[in-house]
Amino acid sequence: MSGLLVVTAVPAEAEAVRAGLTDSTVTVAPVGVGPAVAGAATARLLALAEAAGRPYRAVVSAGIAGGFAGRVAVGGTVLATRSVAADLGAESPDGFLPIEELGMSAELLGVGSVVPADPALLATLRAALPDATTGAVLTVSTVTGTADSTAALAARHPDAVAEAMEGYGVAVAAAQANLPFAELRTVSNPIGPRDRGAWRMREAFAALTAAASALR
Repeated sequence: MSGLLVVTAVPAEAEAVRAGLTDSTVTVAPVGVGPAVAGAATARLLALAEAAGRPYRAVVSAGIAGGFAGRVAVGGTVLATRSVAADLGAESPDGFLPIEELGMSAELLGVGSVVPADPALLATLRAALPDATTGAVLTVSTVTGTADSTAALAARHPDAVAEAMEGYGVAVAAAQANLPFAELRTVSNPIGPRDRGAWRMREAFAALTAAASALR
C-alpha cells in the first residue's frame, strides 16, 4: 500500500506542501482548479495506484482558501469538519435549495452535497495542528465576490469557516474509492468583494508549508 495522497489545485500549492513534508511516503499532486477537474483527476490517480497494486491509504485536499471574516484570520490554518458543495442545488423564491431537497432518489444523489471528513484522519491532523480552526469548508464553482452573496452564504452555513474550489470534488473521488478524506486549507484573504490589496498570498503559502508537517 502507498502512503497518503495530497492533492492541490495548482503547482504553487503543491510546491508549498512539498516544502514542509517530513514523510517521504506522502505523494503530492496538482490536479487542477474547480470541483469537476479536481475530482476527475483525483479519481484517475486513485485508479492508477489501485491498478498498480499500490493503493493510497487516504486522500487530503490541500491549498489556499478564502476565509469568513470573524471566523478565521487571514494567514490562519483550517481543517474541514466537512466539505460542502455550496452551490449544488437550485434557486427558489424562498432562497437556495440544496440538492437533497429536490426530491431525487438516493441513487441519484450519491454522497449528496456534504462529505464529512474522516474522523480518525481529522483527529490526527487536529492533534498535529492544535491552533487550526475547524469547521465546514465550502466548495464553489464561482468564487464569492460581493458583500450580499457573502452574507447569504455565511447565513446558510453558520459553521463554515472557508471557501475553496476543489474539496468536494476530491472528497467524492475518495468516497467512491472507499478511502478516508480530509481537507486542509490556509487563508489568503477574507471572502467578499475582490480586493487584491487584501490578499496575503505569501503568508498563506508559508502557513501551508508549516501545516504540511502534519501530513504523514
